[in-house]
Amino acid sequence: MTDPLAKPATKYTIEANRNAGALINFDDDSDFKRAQQGLIATHETGRIELEGRAVWDTASHNFLREEKQSPETVHPGLWRQGQLNALHGLFEVAEGVWQARGYDISNITFIETSNGWLIIDPLTTSSTAAACLALANNVLGERPVHTVIYTHSHLDHFGGILGVTTQEEVDAGNVRIIAPDGFLEEVVKENIIAGPIMARRAHYQFGPLLPPWPQGQVDIGLGQSLPLGASHLIPPTETVYETGTELDIDGLRVIFQNTPDAEAPSEMNFFFPEKNLLCMA
Repeated sequence: MTDPLAKPATKYTIEANRNAGALINFDDDSDFKRAQQGLIATHETGRIELEGRAVWDTASHNFLREEKQSPETVHPGLWRQGQLNALHGLFEVAEGVWQARGYDISNITFIETSNGWLIIDPLTTSSTAAACLALANNVLGERPVHTVIYTHSHLDHFGGILGVTTQEEVDAGNVRIIAPDGFLEEVVKENIIAGPIMARRAHYQFGPLLPPWPQGQVDIGLGQSLPLGASHLIPPTETVYETGTELDIDGLRVIFQNTPDAEAPSEMNFFFPEKNLLCMA
């Protein structure tokens, strides 16, 4: 895809990108090895649809896979980051723990427990979250979702909640939703009170209206592009008010640490002692 309004890089852009590239060791591929570690499966097509329309398509950024060297129009660091973000699939993180990456701008984590899935951060939209849950169920065996943890109050960490559960399941007490102190207040502030400003900023920040190609939209740092589709919210059923709070989640011990303003105004880390795993979103 091209854009007739696109212009070639000026001599100033070329010089700035060349100088930036000189600071990066492109022969060091350790990031790529780490990013591919644990890959066990990929989405069948890489294309996630809603009513026949693509809301996420890994093929749209194939130009990042086809050209190792960054073009004159793109900062070399962004090109390299885009190549890393172009890696996608279901990854085994540890025994009983998997992540789906590369199908949204955030990662969704699946932890196997005795009676189903504990899910951490259900992505931005229902469509991408549902596709990742289907991928996990198809590859690892279908399990019911019994708990969802929101690590913090940014949309890409809770907006896909209806892709993994329903309000009815939560109301019936079949699904727990756990969030940090101040979560709902900060969600309202960011997405309703400041919503119009945030949306306008996102158009400048992420370039969602630009066509994906080396003279248009390349990558947004967190992932290849903003996912399309609907975002929703189911309020938490449990709130972590204090650091040191310990919960039993289907037999799995979890210790929480509130970390407000680390990345978001409402945020928390948590540790799984039996698995020796720490989640710091």
